[in-house]
Amino acid sequence: MLACLLFVIASTTSAQKGKSALTVRLINLESTTKDPFRYNATLSNGSGQTKVYELHAQLPEGWNASFRAEGSLVAGLRMDSGRTQDLSIEITTSPQTKPGKYTIPVTAVSYNDTLRAELQAVVKGSYGLELTTPTGRLSDDVTEGRKKQITLTIRNTGSLPLNSLELQTQAPTGWSATFEPSSIQRLDPGQSQDVTATLSVPDKTIAGDYVTNFTARNNDATSTATFRMTVKTSLLSGWIGVLVILLSLGIIYYLIRKYGRR
Repeated sequence: MLACLLFVIASTTSAQKGKSALTVRLINLESTTKDPFRYNATLSNGSGQTKVYELHAQLPEGWNASFRAEGSLVAGLRMDSGRTQDLSIEITTSPQTKPGKYTIPVTAVSYNDTLRAELQAVVKGSYGLELTTPTGRLSDDVTEGRKKQITLTIRNTGSLPLNSLELQTQAPTGWSATFEPSSIQRLDPGQSQDVTATLSVPDKTIAGDYVTNFTARNNDATSTATFRMTVKTSLLSGWIGVLVILLSLGIIYYLIRKYGRR
């Protein structure tokens, strides 16, 4: 991908005539895909005339570049003869970039001159893990005394594989959960796998909202999904409650009839 920014800003310091150049102080930087690469550069116009320079950065697909002068993003650079301008170049990689060293040609082009520099970006591997559901919904309902199956999606959002992922749960007292599968041996970057969590709700659980935390983890990454479960009373329990109330009312009525005459 070709990123091109035209700078229009006056230079601030002097340069020796005849020594036009684009120089970078630290050309080799190391970072992960989560953090940008920041380079400090200097553009010098050593010619005998004012020039307008365009800057180009030849980037891998999915990468982006931005240029700053005096701390602000700019769109062009106009430089008088014998002047220099400090620039900063910020490069962000694609999240799917594989670890390795990448060479990035950068050029400053005027109507009759091209200045060149080469940057090197050493991309380190990074770990990333996301635990969610296929739809992103993190709530559901269940009847007390029943079981509820919940589909969880585990996604590798980093650039390195994840090994030996374990699944855990933190549920209300008396609740329990099982997973199928109970662990994932390997999950490559960009891949995802669905896991079925079976949540068991004990009998006589009071109706209401309860929170369960599902966690996927290994030694390198951890992700937790907070799931809200609404417990409903079973139909049988409801009828039993009604019968108990009716029976109580019948007993009271009987006692009133029997002893109320005395």
